[in-house]
Amino acid sequence: MSHALFSAATAITTTAPFTSTSSPHLPPSSLKPGQAYRLLSECTTARRLLEIHAAVLRSGIDHRTIVNFRLQKLYASFGCLEKTLILFRQTPDPNVFFWTNAIHAHACQGIRFTALLLFVEMLSSDATPNGFTLSSALKACRLYLGKAVHGYAIKQSLHKGPYVATALLDMYARGGDVEAARFLFDKMPEQRIVSVTAMITCYAKQGDLVQARQLFDSTSERDSVCWNAMMDGYTQYGKPNEAVILFRQMLKSNTRPNVVTIVIVLSAIAQLGCASSGKWVHSFIKNKHNRIELNRRVGTALIDMYYKCGNLEDACLVFNEIKEKDIVVWNSMIAGYAMHGQSQKALELFDMLRFNGLWPTYITFIGVLNACSHAGLVEQGRRFFHLMEKEYQMEPKIEHYGCMVDLLGRAGLIEEAYDLIQDMKKIEPDAVMWSSILSSCRLHNNMSLGEQIANHVVSKGIANSGTYVLLSNIYAAVGNWENVNWVRQLMKESAVEKEPGCSAIELGNKVFEFVVGDRSHTKSKEIYAMLDELGALIKAHGYVPNTDLVLHDLEEAEKEKALAVHSERLAVAFGLISTKPGTEIKIVKNLRVCVDCHNAFKLIAKVTRRKIVVRDRSRFHHFSEGACSCGDYW
Repeated sequence: MSHALFSAATAITTTAPFTSTSSPHLPPSSLKPGQAYRLLSECTTARRLLEIHAAVLRSGIDHRTIVNFRLQKLYASFGCLEKTLILFRQTPDPNVFFWTNAIHAHACQGIRFTALLLFVEMLSSDATPNGFTLSSALKACRLYLGKAVHGYAIKQSLHKGPYVATALLDMYARGGDVEAARFLFDKMPEQRIVSVTAMITCYAKQGDLVQARQLFDSTSERDSVCWNAMMDGYTQYGKPNEAVILFRQMLKSNTRPNVVTIVIVLSAIAQLGCASSGKWVHSFIKNKHNRIELNRRVGTALIDMYYKCGNLEDACLVFNEIKEKDIVVWNSMIAGYAMHGQSQKALELFDMLRFNGLWPTYITFIGVLNACSHAGLVEQGRRFFHLMEKEYQMEPKIEHYGCMVDLLGRAGLIEEAYDLIQDMKKIEPDAVMWSSILSSCRLHNNMSLGEQIANHVVSKGIANSGTYVLLSNIYAAVGNWENVNWVRQLMKESAVEKEPGCSAIELGNKVFEFVVGDRSHTKSKEIYAMLDELGALIKAHGYVPNTDLVLHDLEEAEKEKALAVHSERLAVAFGLISTKPGTEIKIVKNLRVCVDCHNAFKLIAKVTRRKIVVRDRSRFHHFSEGACSCGDYW
């Protein structure tokens, strides 16, 4: 037994030696193998395991196979893999069960390299892998290594066993080889729930939600993992409403949700921005009968959901309720403050986490840099950007460069932002970064640099729909309609489609979506009547339509009409006719809210005496009494 492991096991008992009379909770100082095995079988904590291990060492029975193996399994179950490995290495001639346990423990903890090294080492030993060994090794395999293990399984005639077959299916599914996964699935004599779930996950990861749902619906017996796989597919591929509907169906099926289920559904609700649905799930968590603990993972998901639904106060309450906060919890709260424009609080939180001895991560710095960008805190942003490398030895990633380009561009320091992009050596700027600086060029009327950048991006073939739209904006702003038409033609030739703007509002646990000029709603007549009424009211309070934003060569009156039917205005008008006076209206838009609507909403909030909250692609805007929380800096 190594000195390090002996010390770990015995240190806990140095102040209270093991004796038969010292404590009813401690194992006796002299144990027989049967007694030790019984104590180990009843062990539920790592501390208790150390106590029992110390007694085992003092009794001199640590070499007994039944005791040694049980110790290794328990250390692995508590995540103490170093201790598991030490015991394994000191086991003479370990049999297949010892090897499999060691491989399985490391594979399940995501320590793939060690798991595979152990498997290769086992192949050179006297022990022969069985089906459980192969299924454990396959958990650690990526596609190219998994194929080699598959070949070995066929050679040893182990590939048809249910555990190996399912592990092979899972390996191919993780590797994105849908055809191979489906071939194995169809060959299975008995398609168990584990293999069905693996196949659903495979389809979902590839974005083939139709095939995933067909397989899901054809499965009569579903466990929580199966439900989670389908809900996660919907959440990851932009169908959050379907994920929430499926969660409600899951509850009706009497399948008990677990922590993973709750995290997935909260993520879906965060995408939708449905605060009432989020509160309902939160109350579900609070109900002790549902056995969902408010741990750090669930707490982080709740914080994320609340601030993305516009309820920053509720996010703060959850943050304060979490007892042992890790860096992920802090990161989520910093991001929440940043998204709501409360930049100083975000920076204060950064100082607090450092004071509490936590080490910031890359995500932490994205949060604080975003906070600086939303408030125009240029000097602080520069300081944090340099702090990453100087104090925390973190090399900035493309997201951090993107935040800095956005910060500098918004502040009018476009040349500095452009120089920063030019100075990037190891990272290639992406379309998002170029779109950010193009947006700044449009905002600050630097049309010459904007056109230069846009032409560069188009010529390199890295332009996205946003890049083309910004280039159109730049040309339209100076009345160059010929080039506006040229950009549209270029988009058509490149098969690039402009992402349509869509705004959503939740009323009565139902989400209503609107697009520009939408007349599909049953209350369309009332909605447009409200728009006309609002238009007259805000004009009386000084509203002047910003027709420069209309990218079409139209008469002024036509341009005004085009602005008045933007999706966010339709959603607000619907909210006004559907709720009682004084009710807060919350809108979620998939794109950045336009300048004209932003100006209009300030006045609409004033004349209607309502608070209007709009979440766009990058942040929240809280409109009240003729002003916005962003201070018009966005």
